[in-house]
Amino acid sequence: MWKWEAEEPKGTIVIVHGAQEHHGRYTWLMDQWKSNGYNVIKGDLPGQGLSTRRRGHIDNFNEYIDEVENWIKEAYLLKPPVFVIGHSMGGLAVIRTLQEKKPLMVDAVILSSPCLKLIQPPTKGLDVLSKGLNFILPKTKFETGITIDKATRNEEIWKSAAGDELYITKVSVRWYRELVQSMNQAFIGIDKFPDIPVLLMQAGDDLIVEKFASEAWFNSLSAKEKSYKEWKGLYHEIFNEPERDRVFRYAKAFLDLQIEGSE
Repeated sequence: MWKWEAEEPKGTIVIVHGAQEHHGRYTWLMDQWKSNGYNVIKGDLPGQGLSTRRRGHIDNFNEYIDEVENWIKEAYLLKPPVFVIGHSMGGLAVIRTLQEKKPLMVDAVILSSPCLKLIQPPTKGLDVLSKGLNFILPKTKFETGITIDKATRNEEIWKSAAGDELYITKVSVRWYRELVQSMNQAFIGIDKFPDIPVLLMQAGDDLIVEKFASEAWFNSLSAKEKSYKEWKGLYHEIFNEPERDRVFRYAKAFLDLQIEGSE
């Protein structure tokens, strides 16, 4: 876990990265929030980035939930109000954390292309095989097939990813089975999600997660204050797209309104 403190901070933002990646890919986003008066906390989820556990593998999705909970608690000690941004699988981890860990002092959430259904899951045969391997050889790894050009249209991000030794290309069978189970639990436990402001921003041309699943989850959410924004033409990593300045301004306006409402 790493912390960046702004001068005279308005609050603290926790950024939760997605699958295959790490906290270092969010330097631009962190700089934007910090320069606009927000502290930032971010770290590497278990099995990713600089974490010490086996890369691309977890034994249980609760490892992510426990880690996100720790970051949120640290953010509250640093400077409330606390806001959480979760991208892709990080968005799923945020959803599951808020469903399972109560009470957590979170004032609002931004979900960026949350992973609630994969566009190209393994074939039916491979899916059945993964269930068997999950019991026999859970650490067996396979290629995800997700490349950076499917995540963003930004060629500068392609170049930085090409030399990124922390970028993961293989995940374990157990990781995949835990992901599937957690995506299902995000829908089953939707009534357990706290009544806090939610902004869900979904890439319109997402090649990784199914945007209609994001919309279905959002429509089922009973939060009194919620907003859904589809970024037409953008790929999965909306905060890395060529239009990311616009995306950031939209997210900032949402959080600034939360600050104004609490004063």
